[in-house]
Amino acid sequence: MKKIYLVLAFIGLLNYPSWACDICGCFMGITPYDNQSGVSLMHRYRIFNGYQHYGQPSSFFPKGVQPFLPSHPNQDNGYKHQHNGDATDYEAYRVVELRGKYFLAKRLELNAFVPYVMNTSQSNGIQLNTAGLGDVTVFAGFHLIRAIETAGVQSRLIVGGGAKLPTGDFRRTSPSGRRYPMLNQPGTGTTDGFVYANYIGSFRNVGLSLNSSYRRSNRNSFGNNVAPSTTTFANLFYRLAFGTSWQVYPSAQFYYEKTKGEMLDGQLTHEHAMNDALLGPGLDFYYKNFSLNTSAQFPLYTATTDHPASAGRMVIALGYSFKQTRYILKPRQPAS
Repeated sequence: MKKIYLVLAFIGLLNYPSWACDICGCFMGITPYDNQSGVSLMHRYRIFNGYQHYGQPSSFFPKGVQPFLPSHPNQDNGYKHQHNGDATDYEAYRVVELRGKYFLAKRLELNAFVPYVMNTSQSNGIQLNTAGLGDVTVFAGFHLIRAIETAGVQSRLIVGGGAKLPTGDFRRTSPSGRRYPMLNQPGTGTTDGFVYANYIGSFRNVGLSLNSSYRRSNRNSFGNNVAPSTTTFANLFYRLAFGTSWQVYPSAQFYYEKTKGEMLDGQLTHEHAMNDALLGPGLDFYYKNFSLNTSAQFPLYTATTDHPASAGRMVIALGYSFKQTRYILKPRQPAS
């Protein structure tokens, strides 16, 4: 049986939605290019709106939002971070991210993500838009289980870890000189460490990926950071082959995120705490070495807070995988 797959690119950058919803990176695409290095360009959209404790509904595309690019990347018309129950309030987080993956050996991969962040927050009819380089993420994964040449059931177990680096600007201020809230900044100013595990199994054309991560951060120079976060992801997918060049992967994707929110000088402020479960479809296309990955997820459960509620996320990515046949690190040959 022809090899099906698989590796999920893992671990994301850190702007506000990365603290929770994208803590594991959430590139939900499935790749049939096993052990192949590659590059991809991803766009991620995350939206929050509607106050649950006022009974307001949430919308995936609230009035006035632009899901791909803000009309004014850096603009402040008198924004004040206040949550007074205005039904037009929303928070939109967009990321365009360059991702690279390189296999040093058959069982060892290195990854780097470079994000450009575009945040919009609307409060009481007034918007704040901030954009700029975000926090770069680097990590490595080791494939403990690599049972992919066997017929019938195939499986992988990948474990690893890495760091999110404080490369983004976290010192943006209003025209009056007041520093914007942490979630509105392109960067965080913190260094985050994380570990993860990803199991992928398949039987013929049906597959399941299970992914879990844990993340901690230090404080930035303002004493801000985010409480430890956990994320769990499950992806059930099916492979459809059309000839020798085309493959299509429809999938159902479940995502659970939890964090107690922001901290100041080591104490929880309970700002932007997250306890959300999301579910939605994915559809990935592969033609030779090129890929197009799409997915959208919507809330099954969102814990009530005094902030706009989670309304969903959307991911679109274009990628290219190299036909890698050689590795820098080679297994030791037995002595003759």
